[in-house]
Amino acid sequence: MSPPWEGGDYKFSPKVHFKTLNSIDMFKEDTLKDDTILITGGGSGLGLSMAHKFAELGSDIAICGRTEEKLQNAVEELKEHGTKVKYYVTDVRDYEAVGEMFDGIRDDFDQITGLVNNAAGNFLSASEDLSPGGFKAVVDIVLHGSFNCTHHFGNHLIKQKQEGNILNITTTYAEDAGSAFVLPSACGKAGVLAMTRSLAYEWAEYNIRVNAIAPGPFPTEGAWTRLFPTKKFEKKYIDRIPAGRYGDHEELANLAAFLMSDLAPYITGECVTIDGGEKLSGGQFNFIDGLMSRSKLKKFFKMMKG
Repeated sequence: MSPPWEGGDYKFSPKVHFKTLNSIDMFKEDTLKDDTILITGGGSGLGLSMAHKFAELGSDIAICGRTEEKLQNAVEELKEHGTKVKYYVTDVRDYEAVGEMFDGIRDDFDQITGLVNNAAGNFLSASEDLSPGGFKAVVDIVLHGSFNCTHHFGNHLIKQKQEGNILNITTTYAEDAGSAFVLPSACGKAGVLAMTRSLAYEWAEYNIRVNAIAPGPFPTEGAWTRLFPTKKFEKKYIDRIPAGRYGDHEELANLAAFLMSDLAPYITGECVTIDGGEKLSGGQFNFIDGLMSRSKLKKFFKMMKG
């Protein structure tokens, strides 16, 4: 799909898929017709990839972020799909500013039917070296920002007696193990996951579905260089993934489109992991796979039996 992305002091090129993504035709061109979906942090990375997929399937698109130039460039890209697209320079940490943004979206589009809470921040740090400001910055974007947008959107839907969909982008470490060296992100994303399930139950009465996606490694130019600055980092990480490759943005965008569409009307409160099996690497004896080749392992196991 995309050309190999170049960052830091190395390049990567994912393994070839079993099937090319272009051969998968699970959606119709009008799957999201009559929808208007807001994607926070939609000016780049996974947010922009989801925006492309939603627009390709007929949805009008609103994106927000803090950098106007990035948003302007994204809108120019998204126009190719022929649906209505607008951007809003908004800091999701500011509750009042988020409210003004939703007023603007309703004025510009007459409606809003879906929200993807994608805006996030993250960086590597020993937890003892974290500053209160660094911790707060990430949690404010991830957790408070998701709440701010969800609260405004949910109240709009309830007031209008309108059904709608909310999709939160979490992480694979939000639920069980947490993660060393990214403590603010782990705390913020765990809170978003709890909010997903809490509101899915509470707002089902209003026909509002709330789901989440927990992505594994999907390279994005900004975040990737901060979290994987060298080839050694990248190699260590990919060795943990049973699929042996990173995710393609199209794969995550397809999943997001499915959850936001009428193809999934009975799914709510769910968090879908998409990580090539990385989360499974915590199995007690999974480390054995990295000790030697599979053929040598088989010989070793036979020797043990003997």
